Amino acid sequence: MAKTVAFFGLGNMGGPMAANLVKAGFQVRAFDLVPASVQQAVKDGCVAAATEKAAVEGADFIISMLPDGAIAERLYIDGAGLLDLVNPAALVIDCSTIAAASSRRIGSEGKKRNIRVVDAPVSGGVAGAQAATLAFMCGGAAADVEAAREVLKHMGANIFHAGESGAGQIAKICNNMLLAIHMIGTAEALQLGVDNGLDPKTLSSIMLKSSGCNWSLEKYNPYPGVMDNVPASRAYQGGFMVKLMQKDLGLAMGAALASHSSTPMGALANNLYNLYSHLGGDDNTGLDFSSIQRLFDAGV
Repeated sequence: MAKTVAFFGLGNMGGPMAANLVKAGFQVRAFDLVPASVQQAVKDGCVAAATEKAAVEGADFIISMLPDGAIAERLYIDGAGLLDLVNPAALVIDCSTIAAASSRRIGSEGKKRNIRVVDAPVSGGVAGAQAATLAFMCGGAAADVEAAREVLKHMGANIFHAGESGAGQIAKICNNMLLAIHMIGTAEALQLGVDNGLDPKTLSSIMLKSSGCNWSLEKYNPYPGVMDNVPASRAYQGGFMVKLMQKDLGLAMGAALASHSSTPMGALANNLYNLYSHLGGDDNTGLDFSSIQRLFDAGV
């Protein structure tokens, strides 16, 4: 008999992740507050759950992909109280990117109820979610992370155990702070070349074979028209939104403050994304984060 997954949060990332679990043979009960997201999930083979309680009843795995820690804490503890409703043998896997403190609280409350909880934020973007090539950065007991592989392997290509509860979140914010830094640097370098007469495709090809090569340049080029099938070539629509990068950089700055860490480049990236978010009076927060390229274009 197919195992059941209750899936909460069916946005740009969660929707494709749930669809991949259906393809792998799981019965997926989908719940989201956005009707259109649920409708798409049903088209992808999920079963719509009318309530949070209906979604988790008898489920083997509970997976969530939510926008922030407050929503995650409401779902599991303060509002819907899912930790009091799930099957005691179930495994809770929160794939949201939230503060480590929120993950630790959910994990601690789960432990009080003998419910296993793993924090497993992801990297790889919408393309990775669609292709099932995400990287999962997991925090929790080693045995629980090992048990989570049964479902995570159908949504991602790499599964890492970062440490105890909350460790996955720390790994994720470190990764995304670095992502923001090299995306900004890539955009700045490309614009410098264009402003001095270079073709952005030619310059990208040169840097890809040189010491400036990085993930943003290789997989997610921010300059329009250089690379197919990335947000820069579709007016920066779809993908990982600026407002989500702002959230992650804010989490990184909070963690740095708590640990007295020096993060000058991360702080600059945070400031630049905040500056860009309303460049020229426009609301850019819904555009893909690679649209930071526009901050360096004097013509914008």
